[in-house]
Amino acid sequence: MKKIKEVIVVEGRHDSARLKKWFDCDTIETGGTSLSDEVLEEIRVMQKERGVIIFTDPDAPGNMIRQRINAAVPGCLNAYVQKEDARTSRKVGVEHADEAVVQEALEHLISQDESRPDTLHMQDMFALGLIGADNCTQRRRLAARRLHIGYGSAKTMLRRLNALGLSREQLQEILDE
Repeated sequence: MKKIKEVIVVEGRHDSARLKKWFDCDTIETGGTSLSDEVLEEIRVMQKERGVIIFTDPDAPGNMIRQRINAAVPGCLNAYVQKEDARTSRKVGVEHADEAVVQEALEHLISQDESRPDTLHMQDMFALGLIGADNCTQRRRLAARRLHIGYGSAKTMLRRLNALGLSREQLQEILDE
């Protein structure tokens, strides 16, 4: 069983149970979108002590929780799974992803470093067909899967791409693969 040094922030107890089945890890549960000040403080303390990995569900509430934590606690790492890899016929969540998908997500962590200058802009997204094109949704999904950053709107995708520090040329190569 692989040991994970950082504390993993998840939404609920089912996510914790699933991760602890496969990894020697500690988790903090947000209790869903009702992220309390006490839980945020616990995350801040753990970020200083051991580091934190945010691993929320690939849906709107999960993204909202992730954004709130990243804004309140700088320097967290982020793990993403794709919606299609973490769903049942009725639900979406980290607890529904299989072990290989979770392992891959935890091997491709992204830091939301807001101090890094933006290398990509909306014009680049347009030029690369990630917005404004007939197949822009599919192209964003492709980029998200190849870069392990989770699918999102154009604005969310741009923020995540800039967190990676990719140039327009590098992103074009990834899309052309």
